[in-house]
Amino acid sequence: MEIKGSVILVTGGSSGIGLETAIRLSKKGASVIITGRNEEKLTSVSEKYGIISFRADSGKESDVLDLFQQIEEKFGRLDAVINNAGYGYFESLVNSDKSKFEAVFNTNVTGAMLVAREAAKIFIRQQSGNIINIASTAAYRGFEGGTAYSATKFALRAMTECWRAELRKYNIRVVLINPSEVQTDFIPNSGRQERPFNESKLVSSDIAGTIICALELPDRAFITELTVFATNPKD
Repeated sequence: MEIKGSVILVTGGSSGIGLETAIRLSKKGASVIITGRNEEKLTSVSEKYGIISFRADSGKESDVLDLFQQIEEKFGRLDAVINNAGYGYFESLVNSDKSKFEAVFNTNVTGAMLVAREAAKIFIRQQSGNIINIASTAAYRGFEGGTAYSATKFALRAMTECWRAELRKYNIRVVLINPSEVQTDFIPNSGRQERPFNESKLVSSDIAGTIICALELPDRAFITELTVFATNPKD
């Protein structure tokens, strides 16, 4: 697709991978809409980068419906969705909290579905569109303490395959991107101890560049899935 002149939605766009992606897309000439739950952070990003922001909890259906109504009214179209909103909850099985387990599923799985559902309605009407789901290498393997988080990413990978099977006939490309550890606020936000910056590990711009590469392929082709590892990470 041609990014210049396109309309692109980035969920979870006020920090980390989402913010870096939104900034790069905007610099390439796209009209970018970012969402998030923190009004203050969204306003700060809007003022600094000139990116449109909309406070929305992707796991709340009424917020998603309001968001897409605004997009339809302002632009009348949409070219791509970056389903990036998500967070981690890490705990052993025996200590897992039901409400926290359900909350992370609501954002990482239900939220991704709601956003993709509303975007797909527009894309089908247009006979074109792109859905990029940001999963994780945790979508391929479980690990100690990963019951909730890994399960959400397995689910996102499964949904991606279902949507791809349903939507290809409408010229809609559905792509899954699986980063390994990326140095963002993800770790401290999940309740784990923050670690010093490590030049050998991935950063947000690595994933933002991957997303843009996938989008910029000619519309006749698409990459079904991309996994991104650090070349030689050192602890």
